[in-house]
Amino acid sequence: MAEKTYICRVDEIETGTPYIAKIRSLSVGVFRIGDSFHALLNVCPHRGAPLCEGPQCGTTAPVDQAQFIYHRENEIVRCAWHGWEFDIKTGAALVDPGVRARTFPVTVEAGEIYVTA
Repeated sequence: MAEKTYICRVDEIETGTPYIAKIRSLSVGVFRIGDSFHALLNVCPHRGAPLCEGPQCGTTAPVDQAQFIYHRENEIVRCAWHGWEFDIKTGAALVDPGVRARTFPVTVEAGEIYVTA
């Protein structure tokens, strides 16, 4: 049964640096995007790498012209092993949204972050 677990205080997580926490036997990365917080299982669904230890970044936008447009800054985590990119909010892989990293609900109460797993 899922239970709510205290992770840390809001001011302990900076954008760009996920907080890796242990919830029972699970390793979970908690990310800050602006004023919102999101949690992902620290396991890449591609090959089992520690997904949340890769960089929190953006990605290039799909465009019709021969140009690069960087967007979605800090909304993506890139697996350090093979470069797969995942949407932090949904867990969906950018190359194939059918491949998903596991997400967990996050709540903030009185400046403290909780994850339900």
